[in-house]
Amino acid sequence: MQPRNMSMSGVVDLAAVKAAQEAKAKAEQARAEAARQGGGAGAVSPADLVIDVDEAGFERDVLQRSAEVPVVIDFWAEWCQPCKQLSPVLERLAVEYNGRFLLAKIDVDANQMLMQQFGVQGIPAVFAVVAGQALPLFQGAAGEAQIRETLDQLVAVAEQRFGLTGLTVDPDAEPGGAQASPAAPAGPYDALLEAAVQALDAGDLGGAVQAYKNVLSEDPANSEAKLGLAQAELLQRVQGVDPQQVRKDAADKPADVAAQIAAADLDLVGGHVEDAFGRLIETVQRTVGDDRDTVRLRLLELFEVVGGEDPRVAAARRALARALF
Repeated sequence: MQPRNMSMSGVVDLAAVKAAQEAKAKAEQARAEAARQGGGAGAVSPADLVIDVDEAGFERDVLQRSAEVPVVIDFWAEWCQPCKQLSPVLERLAVEYNGRFLLAKIDVDANQMLMQQFGVQGIPAVFAVVAGQALPLFQGAAGEAQIRETLDQLVAVAEQRFGLTGLTVDPDAEPGGAQASPAAPAGPYDALLEAAVQALDAGDLGGAVQAYKNVLSEDPANSEAKLGLAQAELLQRVQGVDPQQVRKDAADKPADVAAQIAAADLDLVGGHVEDAFGRLIETVQRTVGDDRDTVRLRLLELFEVVGGEDPRVAAARRALARALF
């Protein structure tokens, strides 16, 4: 598996929902195994929090590990002076954050393919991979305050959306030992959430929608079910539609609420987040009464799909507020 197969947009990727379930199950299994072995197995040493990664080990060391812990990737080179300022800061913070993320260092001179796959234009460049999803973090020698803020957001998203609570660090553990992560005990809705994932795998969008609704009927604040439901309903709405006709209708009928909503759904599924949000905000500005409320509610649903922590959502919320008031 190569990086190009991962979603770089962080938008509509049902694999992320599945990955969250698998990450939790894997972490729970590792925790149970550690308990059977006396509680110490599965811990990593502080030295294991910073690793060198090459193309041959990328799948094992980054993609597979990202189902347990957020993996921060530092693209660097020996001749890069800003890298020599940034890399030591990242290495120090990896230890300081005590297992909440893993730092993977990639020498671009020796791993040109990975550099190209991630679309790195210059170094230093820092990305993260969470549950198989690649996210650009920043480029250049950022200040420590900015780096800390970015890392705080990353670990929060990893925990809230994917249940990744990080690695157990034992100062007395041998470097290169077993690598596993703890997780919270299985929740009361895990079976229903797993049923939703299985329905998605089988192409049963209706079944997935119902399974997520079953969770939310008992636990309305369940973030995983809210995200899964929003994504499944979106895919259900665009299933079987004619994209060309939808876009023609939207172009021909700018005042038609249903046409604009349908086009916004397609925009989002295609990864065109700003286009989807902008289309609906413009429609809000052109409408009143029930039509305006219909558009507003759909926009809020699309916010759920992308995730409230995404800066594009924050910007669109401000634009929506200006359009409404």
